[in-house]
Amino acid sequence: MGYRIGVDIGGSFTDFAVLNEETLQVQALKVFSRPDEPGAEVITGVKTLTERYGIDPAEVTYFTHGTTVGVNAVIQRKGLKLALFTTEGFSDVLELGRLKLPSMFNLLSKRPAPLVPREMVFGIRERLFRDGAVDEPLDLDSVAEALALAKKAGAEGVVVSFLHSYRNAAHEQAACDLIKTLAPELPVFSSAKIWPIVREFERTTTAIINGYVQPRVEHYLSSFQKALKLAGVQPEPRVTKSNGGVMTAEQAKRECVQMILSGTASGVIGAAFVAKECDVPECMSLDIGGTSADVALIVNGEPQYGIGEYIGEHQIFIPSVSVTSIGDGGGSIAWVDSLGVLKVGPDSAGSSPGPACFGRGGERPTITDAFAVCGIVGQGEIGFNAVKVDVERARTAVGTLATVLNQTIEETAESIINIAVSGMFAKVSGLVTRFGVDPRSMAMLPFGGAGPMMGALLARELEMTEIIVPLVPGVLSAMGGLIADLKNDFIKTVYEDLEPETVEILQTEYRRLRRTAINWLREEQDYRGEEQYVYTADMRYRGQSYEIEAVIDEKVIEAGDFQALRQAFHDAHEKLYGHSDPEASIQIVNLRLVVSGKTPQPNMPRIAEGTGSPDPVKTVDVWSDGAHRKTPVYRRAQLLANQEFSGPAIVTQDDTTTFVPQHMQVRVDAFGNLRITSSAAQKD
Repeated sequence: MGYRIGVDIGGSFTDFAVLNEETLQVQALKVFSRPDEPGAEVITGVKTLTERYGIDPAEVTYFTHGTTVGVNAVIQRKGLKLALFTTEGFSDVLELGRLKLPSMFNLLSKRPAPLVPREMVFGIRERLFRDGAVDEPLDLDSVAEALALAKKAGAEGVVVSFLHSYRNAAHEQAACDLIKTLAPELPVFSSAKIWPIVREFERTTTAIINGYVQPRVEHYLSSFQKALKLAGVQPEPRVTKSNGGVMTAEQAKRECVQMILSGTASGVIGAAFVAKECDVPECMSLDIGGTSADVALIVNGEPQYGIGEYIGEHQIFIPSVSVTSIGDGGGSIAWVDSLGVLKVGPDSAGSSPGPACFGRGGERPTITDAFAVCGIVGQGEIGFNAVKVDVERARTAVGTLATVLNQTIEETAESIINIAVSGMFAKVSGLVTRFGVDPRSMAMLPFGGAGPMMGALLARELEMTEIIVPLVPGVLSAMGGLIADLKNDFIKTVYEDLEPETVEILQTEYRRLRRTAINWLREEQDYRGEEQYVYTADMRYRGQSYEIEAVIDEKVIEAGDFQALRQAFHDAHEKLYGHSDPEASIQIVNLRLVVSGKTPQPNMPRIAEGTGSPDPVKTVDVWSDGAHRKTPVYRRAQLLANQEFSGPAIVTQDDTTTFVPQHMQVRVDAFGNLRITSSAAQKD
């Protein structure tokens, strides 16, 4: 018998999900995160798993984890001081960008300062034509001169991104080789190796983010690997990727940008698994941890993917799960500004000192403290009994704001909650409008340590039809990493008109991509199972500025069916824009191939059945919707399938607390999920 472990390292807690390979049952655990000592939380967690569940570290056969170390480095601007080498005459590539305002409704809005300032950008004498042919040979002397200037300016690493290197990477490679020879102490990054896409800004900024976080990610992963060995876990760890797959830690050290959204993607994969098992066609996942709240759309059990996701204020152009940050986390700090207006976030109390009610030194009021004051948090164990909630500390912290606002402590606490929820409501409204979906036809799936605590309040404002709280919501991100497939994306820019005579070129390039994909899966990832392939192409009508991705059947490629290739794009265009032009000329810009290898999936065992309403473990006084309300408290482990109860109600469990507002109904389904609907929806 062996165990597979998934870990999600957040700002406040580190979550563990353990899959028994024989029974396919999942067990969970939470411990405090240790940002001061990466890997220490893993040693603590593995030791606790042994004590609590009798799991021998030597029996662990697979270990994967998601982390936010890369994205945090970008958001906090605590990455490497980089120099950028560009083709001479293109040194303003970062300042020009795409000439888009951050907010189209604010003429005074400003774009964020580039991660590489203009004085650290150096032009190199070389030039390629757009087909990759050499116009001006690479001048190695100019590379050496730029390197000397960069070192004098304090550069800690170099990114090389030349014009048209996606077609021909020879100049970039030669420049990188020279830099390694002259300055072996400096890490060097080639844009064509990191992600060889057309358009110099997109390729350059993606390479910069990779280089910006690489030393911190490498140090973190190395510390993590050592901690695992000390804990007695032998398998090399894998890391969840931005695209929802996993890769080896060694690959993650080299290709940091591929795991920049590691932590958030894991949660969406876990939520998609639950949504599929619950047969929910349209779902919005809501992941609220200690520092942030993130949402994603899930359709027919599959997360939505995109290119151009934001890392803080900066975009990356690799395939990734579409996740949008919409608000604050449970540790976000409430404060009053100079005008006497109550605000929440963006600062967070994190794991240390944490919310005031955790008794770890925190004194400033947080969202979690507000829920404690209202009587919602603290009715059961928190973080597998890692902390005891001190309500008096929470009241003292919130009371400092209540005095300024001339409110009672309870009124101030609920104001903090309402402000956090209203901020999420505004951002979700903008998000669903952009995607053209109606939240009222969707279910919400809240998870994370604070998701079930706040999810029903947000869903009520959005008039959503149902809230589904999974069985282990507090560690769903860890489970997502555990069940994520081995997965990688490969791309080749071809830039060809789609004509009968170009079909053979497409076949040849797809075969090359497939050979590369097989090598990655078999040799680098040591996978021996059955692989799956998804073929797509970025296509556009001639004259369009941007292309869209069209899925192509593998049999169509093998047969060289020219008309079927055209129809695949027409169908994709029709679906996205509502029209197509069957007579228009088509261009193919990029060919894409996604390869994946399946991992074992956990069982969702049915729980014991019951009838009627469950018996609460106690009844408490809760401040909700502007009044004190008698509220029953239920223990999640005691609930039986088919049982029903009404809000207001509190459901406690080891990894989180679920709050059900008044006028909502709860039904426990066969798998133990809480299916929450409003009274109005029940009547309909």
